[in-house]
Amino acid sequence: MGRAEKNIYGGRDSRELPAYGIPEAAHYLRLPVATLRTWVRGRYYPTQRGLRRSEPIIALADTERSLLSFVNLIEAHVLAAIRRHHRVSFPKVRSALRYLNQYFPSPHPLADQHFETDGLDIFVEQFGELIAISSDEGQLSMRDILKAHLHRIERDVSGLAIKLYLFTRRDTSETAPRVIVVDPRIAFGRPVLVGTRISTEVVYQRFEAGEPVARLADDYGRTSEEIEEAIRCEHYRAAA
Repeated sequence: MGRAEKNIYGGRDSRELPAYGIPEAAHYLRLPVATLRTWVRGRYYPTQRGLRRSEPIIALADTERSLLSFVNLIEAHVLAAIRRHHRVSFPKVRSALRYLNQYFPSPHPLADQHFETDGLDIFVEQFGELIAISSDEGQLSMRDILKAHLHRIERDVSGLAIKLYLFTRRDTSETAPRVIVVDPRIAFGRPVLVGTRISTEVVYQRFEAGEPVARLADDYGRTSEEIEEAIRCEHYRAAA
């Protein structure tokens, strides 16, 4: 991290700072708010013996205010790959993570570079057993889904996650557009157009105020397609 960032954040790592409320993070990840809240806060559920508690999977950066850090956002992004394609219970996901952590101990195993490299196959193998994926095709599907999400994470030379390219459409494959990025060092971690400091929220506000896409593209010196992706990113939240 550079000197300027240390001055802004008092020497703290911007990736670890509590920055995102649960509804905001759910919007960025295109997740139901209730789903993300369960992941980071846990939940109580009824049983014949009374209420029992399911503990959270992700350790919040700030539990008192229920705020996620950028690293938490990365963890939830990876979990979203599982949520979108396999509705799996907390105990099973937690068990697979414990198994992974035996090989690669980490406070944030899903955000760690080891998960993306050496740990992915270990996780898929154990996870596949837990959700009764009986065929090689099933495990291959899980691996491909996770890889597509992992390829949206950019890391620095030391392997730390520094950027997350958001999905802006239902398409969550590796070929989905990489136009909107979250970088904790830019715009306080709010989504911007790649390679700029142009906030998707500001673009959307201008569009909602009646300015056409062509004018916005001209004003910002971007393509109409980029402006449309910024609008699509924010429109998902507005429609939720």
